[in-house]
Amino acid sequence: MSTGDTKDAPQKRITLKHVAKAAGVSLASASYAMNGSGSVGEETRARVLEVATSLGYRQNLAAKAMRAGRTGAIGLVIPDVTNPLFPSLIQSIMHRAQQAHYSVIVVDTEGVEAKESNAIKLLVERGVDGLVWFPIRDRTDAGRFLENVPTVVVDRTLANFELVQADYAGGGRLAAEYLVGLGHKNIGVISGPSDVLSMTERCQAAMDYISAHVHLAFCSENAFSTDLEADVVRHVKSGKASALFVGADLIAIGILKLAEAEGIRIPQDLSIVSFDDIPWARLSTPPLTTIEMPLEDMATEAVDILTRRIEGHPELRRKIVFETSLIERQSAAPFGGKTSKAHK
Repeated sequence: MSTGDTKDAPQKRITLKHVAKAAGVSLASASYAMNGSGSVGEETRARVLEVATSLGYRQNLAAKAMRAGRTGAIGLVIPDVTNPLFPSLIQSIMHRAQQAHYSVIVVDTEGVEAKESNAIKLLVERGVDGLVWFPIRDRTDAGRFLENVPTVVVDRTLANFELVQADYAGGGRLAAEYLVGLGHKNIGVISGPSDVLSMTERCQAAMDYISAHVHLAFCSENAFSTDLEADVVRHVKSGKASALFVGADLIAIGILKLAEAEGIRIPQDLSIVSFDDIPWARLSTPPLTTIEMPLEDMATEAVDILTRRIEGHPELRRKIVFETSLIERQSAAPFGGKTSKAHK
């Protein structure tokens, strides 16, 4: 018996030719069956796939990409993954992309414009087939790297790109109508950053409706954060408003924390309606009444537009706008009354 070292013989790589021979079909038919394309019967397709599995065949995706001139990957650029708005968006985009047989490379720019430009440049250099882009702001020159790269912009407004948005003005007006309908006569508005057009649209529409029907008690601005600016704190504590429209759930949660610390009862002393319907909105105390931004629909549409562009289907550049809706929970009540809404 030999005591010397033994080495396993190298395994032969299974190719599509092996699959075709074992399945008794032509190489072309095997290729059609594996790619889900071409003229091949369902029985033949099923047999080829079964043989491929039994032989341990794996497609050479790199070679396939080189032949097609595509990588099968799209980029997703977002401004802040710590904002609870974005995990839901990322998940929806990845799910839809996977259905279309694309992988997704996600980049968080951390709200830094230089990182945003570098991220886009790097993704283009890596050869992504297209890009879904949620810009930090509506004014940016990062788009200069995207010439001839199919791109869809979500939530922001940038010239010369496909746009997927929500009806921000309609949502702001809906929130104001709801608070006025509850009998509130003095309503304040806490906006997010005013250099974001979607924020300006929702808050301006709310202020216009409030001013036309009751009294606009104040308007103040805060970052996309639960940490509140001194001016916002002063207004909330002033007691000048019996209700607030807050431009983002994240800010509204910061106001809930402030109210708890100051002994301001929500909604008995102060009603709040906010915007976005992030997952935290239903978990806050009390759960937030908010305007739902239809992120799943927006994500699906963004990926569908992008894949059509990548695959060479010409379309006019469009702005797709989705309707918003009011989600009633427990942070808003009739003036002087109590809420009876169930936790949704």
